[in-house]
Amino acid sequence: MNKTWIIAKQEFLTTIRRISYILITISFPVLALLGILIYQGVVHWAVPPAPEQQKIGYVDETGMFTDYTSQPGVLFLPYATEAEARDVLVNGDIGEYFIIPDDYLATGQITRYTTKRELGLPEATIERMEDFLISNLLAGEASEQVLERAKTPLIPMSYRLDPETGEIVPPESVFAAFGLPYIFAILFMFSLFFSSGFLLQGVAEEKENRLIEILLSSVSARQLLSGKVLGLGAAGLLQIVVWLATAVILAAIASATILPLTGLTIPIGLIIFGIIYFILGYLLFGIMMAGLGSIGSTARESSQWTAIVVLPAVVPLMLISVIVTQPNGIVSTVLTLFPPTAPITAVMRLSIASLPAWELVLSLFVLVASVIGAMWLASRVFRVCLLMYGKRPSLREIWRYVREG
Repeated sequence: MNKTWIIAKQEFLTTIRRISYILITISFPVLALLGILIYQGVVHWAVPPAPEQQKIGYVDETGMFTDYTSQPGVLFLPYATEAEARDVLVNGDIGEYFIIPDDYLATGQITRYTTKRELGLPEATIERMEDFLISNLLAGEASEQVLERAKTPLIPMSYRLDPETGEIVPPESVFAAFGLPYIFAILFMFSLFFSSGFLLQGVAEEKENRLIEILLSSVSARQLLSGKVLGLGAAGLLQIVVWLATAVILAAIASATILPLTGLTIPIGLIIFGIIYFILGYLLFGIMMAGLGSIGSTARESSQWTAIVVLPAVVPLMLISVIVTQPNGIVSTVLTLFPPTAPITAVMRLSIASLPAWELVLSLFVLVASVIGAMWLASRVFRVCLLMYGKRPSLREIWRYVREG
């Protein structure tokens, strides 16, 4: 056991001193803080000037539209003839004009003219024209309150109920609902693959340059595997702790200074279980990566095997819309209980506070069992394949080594 800790300490110190490790660890806090500062700068120093009141001319051939010419943000100017309105538009005194024909009540058609090149009708302008027409059409036929409600018939207020208790769930921002799970999944996956990737690369390089022969003359294959997994796992855990602590601090700053993120908090459960899932996820991926690193005859050949591990693990990111919109659906449940996808899926669901207790317990149990099973399989392959040079074992041979190891 003493030799295992010596190897673990050496791997940990070597990893945290790498320039790439240091840069990647501090990149998230620096970029996130920079993003907050840029937002504050845009809000406080680059506020656009208030838009001027829009001027729209109109020619009323029905004689019915003479009132309510002053609407919020727009002033409607009447003209006797189309020629007069056209001259004023060409001179730049108004931005556009429209004609209300004699048969408007029967057809509802309005002809609009402007000198600007447009890809489509501007929605804001059309809404203001509609308000103007509705106000005049209902003048004298309805009260001011009914008139206002006719122009704005719906102000929706939607609430989500907890599927288990039926209670109203406090409203959350779009970022908290969709952005937070995605960001945490990316960071979590990146840290997992970064640490386990170092493990695969280190084992493959030591085997390729035959340094592994010297190491195995002093320690057993199990001690070497355990030491490498623990050392690089500690480095990865340090990285994820730094990121989570930074996320909590930056979330507090952002919620107080950025309006769309008001009320954003990082649940303490996400931090605790995020660390637990990282440890178990890293152990699972790290052990598999170490086993794959021992199989290949070169570092390049070993890295080609990583697709076996990486492809299943990124499935949650491909299905993020399903997981976020249906966090308790069958897809989310299956991915939470399937070991390669469990860590990332669980972190995504925990970031939106939606993971039943039985799924959490069962998912952790399955992960622990998978880690134990992976350690048993990898140690057998590791012991046999580390000293195998110039030949890549077939799947049948690997299976035989596992059975006979």
